[in-house]
Amino acid sequence: MRDNKSRRRWAAVTLSVTALTAVTGLSTATAATFPRPTTEAAGRVHPFAAPAAGQDCATVRTSWKASAQPNAAPESLFNAYSDTGKGWTGADSTYSVPLRGGRTAWIFSDTFLGPVNPDGSRPTTTPFINNSFMVQRGNTLETVTGGTADKPTGLVPPPDNGWYWFGAAGTSKAGRNLDVVALRFERTGTGQWDWRWASNSLARFDSKTLKLQKLIPLPSSANIQWSAWLLREGAYTYVYGVEDLGSSKYQHVARVRGDDLTAAPWQYWTGSGWSADEKASTRILEGVANEHSVTRWGDGYLLVTHDTTELFSDKVVGYFSCSPTGPFVNQVELYKTPETGASGSYGDADIITYNSHEHPQLRRGTTLLVSYNVNSLDSNNDLYADVSIYRPRFVGVTLVPDGPR
Repeated sequence: MRDNKSRRRWAAVTLSVTALTAVTGLSTATAATFPRPTTEAAGRVHPFAAPAAGQDCATVRTSWKASAQPNAAPESLFNAYSDTGKGWTGADSTYSVPLRGGRTAWIFSDTFLGPVNPDGSRPTTTPFINNSFMVQRGNTLETVTGGTADKPTGLVPPPDNGWYWFGAAGTSKAGRNLDVVALRFERTGTGQWDWRWASNSLARFDSKTLKLQKLIPLPSSANIQWSAWLLREGAYTYVYGVEDLGSSKYQHVARVRGDDLTAAPWQYWTGSGWSADEKASTRILEGVANEHSVTRWGDGYLLVTHDTTELFSDKVVGYFSCSPTGPFVNQVELYKTPETGASGSYGDADIITYNSHEHPQLRRGTTLLVSYNVNSLDSNNDLYADVSIYRPRFVGVTLVPDGPR
């Protein structure tokens, strides 16, 4: 068992890793030097975002305009629950899956548990785990972890020399399973940046009891983290992944027949067709975040992501396509996160925002529910001093046509 000082320091390191990976795409080889990603010149179309011949649908032919309403539900519910200090008090990732019985599973990676001090700070001894659920039923929330009340652990406990972060999730077997993509990271030394992504797995839970049933290996041979998003469309589940090269991040797409990622062979989009070879997977779009969403929009598709072409960006952007495999074009700014940087609402240059995506089951007409995460580059101090920082934010984003393109 680590002493309290060591536990606090390691919590800060893993939180920093989460945030920096999500915001900048820094790899283990480049993280310590903080390279600035290349930003496309104004008006230039990125080569991986160029429209393909024959891409013709109303969604892509339309120019879209966005307006945003911050502090959308369930943000206030999460904040009030966190303030009680009786369970979950903050986390990142923020995926959601509707379950039987009118429940929603909110799926998180690095997680702080209670208590919370009266002044809104965290005790330095507060429990910290690498993955968790919150279950919502109406206006009631419940924290779900592994271990015991006295010694909580992640739902997928850390392996030797590493940890698991949660990614996109869905149900399978007519809703009996809750399936969560779990990314395994491993330490390669004793330094702060001595770590690397190791492999993809599927963590399968019983959707009623939320008990872990098994951990199943997923394709992991092409340096692609297949955890960004899952889209059920027709006979297939489309799996969106990110090739994370440090200062550049590229979206990839695979698919599996049916709703079980472990029951059928994976196929990988090559740009012109599907291949059984993971290494044949082609880059779709540069500048996506490790967590993003692809959902149906009209007669096409909408991609929502944090903009990773800029270092520590405050921009949430959308792209459109006629196909789930892209190309994704016509970038539109959906929102600017007000917390980010020295001029943000915390007045703190260390505050960053990242990993925005939609929750399509909570869409209302043309208004999306988009979440994003807030963190600090000085997590060893800021996240203990102010519990409000490390909580998900929710924004209602309304998209309306703004004429033809």
